[in-house]
Amino acid sequence: MTHLRSWRAGLAGACIGVSLAVLAASAAWASPSDTLTGLVARYEALGDPGEDPDSGGAADARWRLPDVSPAADADRAARLKTIQAELTAMGSKGLSDEERLTRDLLLYSLKDRIEAAAFDEARMPFSSDGGFDVMMLYRASGMTLKTEAEARRWIGLLNAMPGWYAANIDNARRGVKTGFVQAAPTAQAVLERAQRAAATPLADDPLLAPLRALPAGLANRAALIAEGEKAVTDKVAPARAGFVTFMAEEYVPHAAKSLAASDLPDGRRYYAFLVRRHTTTEMTPDQIHQLGLSEVARIRARMRDAMKAAGFQGDLPAFIAMLRKDPRFYATSRQQLLEKSSEIAKRADDQLPAHFGVLPRLTYGVRPVPASIEKGYTTGRYFGGDPKVGRAGGLMINTSELDQRPLYELPALVLHEGAPGHHIQTSLAQEQTGVPAFRQTLYFNAYGEGWGLYSEWLGEEMGIYRDPYELFGRLSYEMWRACRLVADTGMHWKGWTLDQARACFTDNTALSPVNIEVELKRYVSWPGQALAYKVGELKLLELRHRAEAKLGDRFDERAFHDAVLLHGSLPLSLLETRIDAWIAEQGGKAR
Repeated sequence: MTHLRSWRAGLAGACIGVSLAVLAASAAWASPSDTLTGLVARYEALGDPGEDPDSGGAADARWRLPDVSPAADADRAARLKTIQAELTAMGSKGLSDEERLTRDLLLYSLKDRIEAAAFDEARMPFSSDGGFDVMMLYRASGMTLKTEAEARRWIGLLNAMPGWYAANIDNARRGVKTGFVQAAPTAQAVLERAQRAAATPLADDPLLAPLRALPAGLANRAALIAEGEKAVTDKVAPARAGFVTFMAEEYVPHAAKSLAASDLPDGRRYYAFLVRRHTTTEMTPDQIHQLGLSEVARIRARMRDAMKAAGFQGDLPAFIAMLRKDPRFYATSRQQLLEKSSEIAKRADDQLPAHFGVLPRLTYGVRPVPASIEKGYTTGRYFGGDPKVGRAGGLMINTSELDQRPLYELPALVLHEGAPGHHIQTSLAQEQTGVPAFRQTLYFNAYGEGWGLYSEWLGEEMGIYRDPYELFGRLSYEMWRACRLVADTGMHWKGWTLDQARACFTDNTALSPVNIEVELKRYVSWPGQALAYKVGELKLLELRHRAEAKLGDRFDERAFHDAVLLHGSLPLSLLETRIDAWIAEQGGKAR
């Protein structure tokens, strides 16, 4: 899963006091292209507190903390509605194909953000593995400081963190008052994370890592590090302690007793929206639940075949039990797990030109998940890079609890989070030319996570899975995503308990117990997101099989992948339209 849940600062847009009639009259003198360009600029200037501050938007966003106050949110929502109305009114006549796609994507994004704003999601500013309290840790992990000016701006951010904590705690306190709160297991997990952060020794604090990595020859280097340490001691530490107190005394006692998002105020409508948001479809929770059950049955049959190929004589539960206990399937040191991951990544890189016509210029590295957040964190994740600031992409591997990180799952994980998965997809989107900045960083979960899961499937064609155990690991990962459809809708729509949701994973996958528990906590705290993977992958496979059937010997896998990737992240309906057009261009007939 790629990390795109941190934040960036918002900037003021055009004055919304101007009436639409006056604006329309002014626009009459502009070409359709100029009108679109102006609306895009106003949209980008508004920013989005939910976006990655280092991946685009305002040039100074990475040096600021977003304004997440209710007043700022209301102002953003009003401006978004104004832009939406003008964009709808202008139509698409006179626009090029690329401009029409930009307009379609902007309209889709506006609709999503406006609908989300109505639920006031700022009242729930943290989840089991993310939130405002870890945002600066994410930013620090990719921050390279080269000059004294940059170091001082980073120190300024550290000094501003008390206000950032206070604003988000105020939002969470509003959530408590209105009953829009995380479930008790999530609240407890966030409290424990906050306690670990508050207990972090100054020498190990990751917020100081960018300063400690300043160039050795930089004048005032020691003084800058000392200033940073003072900021952490005097400002950050009290803010962290205050968050612990808030969670322990105010939030945890009032956390939701039910796991279900549908039990929140207006929760049935909210969860239905989240299903649409994360899948970019009109599927209902019940339809997704049934899709999950059918996928579980299909994948289970393939898992039995892989088990037989491994020469195992028992049944599937016995095979899974053996995989979870046999020491040959586990690394014996953190470094060994990183090295295994790196070797798989380079084997995958070796195969990429055979399957892709266009590859990104940006490279990526294999890094450990920071020790300060590794407990309770997912087994792996991708952090986007940025060539403008000299930062490579990062395939993050959780190197804690080695007996819970089976090596037979590692190839699928590396393919999903690294290349050809999130690194290829997000980097190619970022490297688009001739498109607005928002399109370079736009991310729809069904597209991005669907591509990640498709990349695991593609690993079979690439020859990455070297034995039946690694193939079984891939199938176990695919089953994991099928069970997500079942468990997420089960908990949030059908009122399932954790035990009911857990059963799908324990009965059908080889996932480690720790991984299963971490994932269940994530599904509870981030409803709907888990649905994106399977829904997106199935659409990509459907489109690929359609192209193969219609084009026959003219089907070119490399050209197909380019057609999927080179326009950036798309809702599944727009992706299908574009692939049907590509099939027609290649000499086939669209659906």
